[in-house]
Amino acid sequence: MADEIYIARHIGPDPDAIASQTALRDTIKATYKNKKVLAVGTSVSKFKYFGELDKIGEPNYEKAILIVLDVPNISRVDVDDYAKFKQVIKIDHHPYEDKMGKIEWVDETASSTCQLIIELILNSSLRLTEEVARNLFLGVVSDSDRFLLPYTTTKTFELITQLIQKSHLDFTKYYPLLYERPINEIKFHGYLSQNLTLLDSGLAYLKLDNKIINEFNVDHATASNMINDFNFIKEVLVWLFVTYDERTNIYKVNIRSRGPVINEIASLYGGGGHKFASGVRTDKEEDIDKLINALDKACQEYKK
Repeated sequence: MADEIYIARHIGPDPDAIASQTALRDTIKATYKNKKVLAVGTSVSKFKYFGELDKIGEPNYEKAILIVLDVPNISRVDVDDYAKFKQVIKIDHHPYEDKMGKIEWVDETASSTCQLIIELILNSSLRLTEEVARNLFLGVVSDSDRFLLPYTTTKTFELITQLIQKSHLDFTKYYPLLYERPINEIKFHGYLSQNLTLLDSGLAYLKLDNKIINEFNVDHATASNMINDFNFIKEVLVWLFVTYDERTNIYKVNIRSRGPVINEIASLYGGGGHKFASGVRTDKEEDIDKLINALDKACQEYKK
């Protein structure tokens, strides 16, 4: 293993991306004291409980290893000068897209990238500290929506059981890190519920502008972090939240489904993901209406 290791993940990270990134960094550092191991990318303040990220500095591109986590396509890797790294390793649980390096571990049956890191640690000499175990547990819980999503398998539970047993993790005390919210976010959640547009097909959607984001004093990622809360609405098959960031001129769309396959549709508009959990980022407003129409038709076909 190289003495200089950089660990990256996708732009706009979620808990699985941040947790797998910091956990892999910390387990390598705990096992190999003399190695330089950095978790790099744009930090997200609300996920600081997973650990601080590192500044990338000046990598020795000829000798350093770049490990890319939780991202299937090169365009969404949150690291500068990706192409300069001679050695790239990919670990991911999304449907396969771009080849990134000679070593790639992609398992679409895994609930999360954190599940893969747990499997790696349990089958290697890497050290499992309490902090690493905590982050990995929370990453799996978040990406599986508390083990509710269909990507949760018996293997997921087996690995989580081994993780808890080996680390003696008091896991229930860490749930507030994921689920505790300030009152303004609870009120924002109520706004989302009150203002969903529901079509006859079973498609529900909501477009959020900066005025609403500022009114509730939340950020542009708050809605996407709440999207799984709408998983069990009887009349809804597919639902999406659209946020627009005026600073970047980017529309960010989070999509979930309880039946129709959505990742193929998302890919038509520069997005992608899992069959039932996908996203799109675009600077074209017209793409949003086209996406909604395509998802509406998919719901209609699914009902037939």
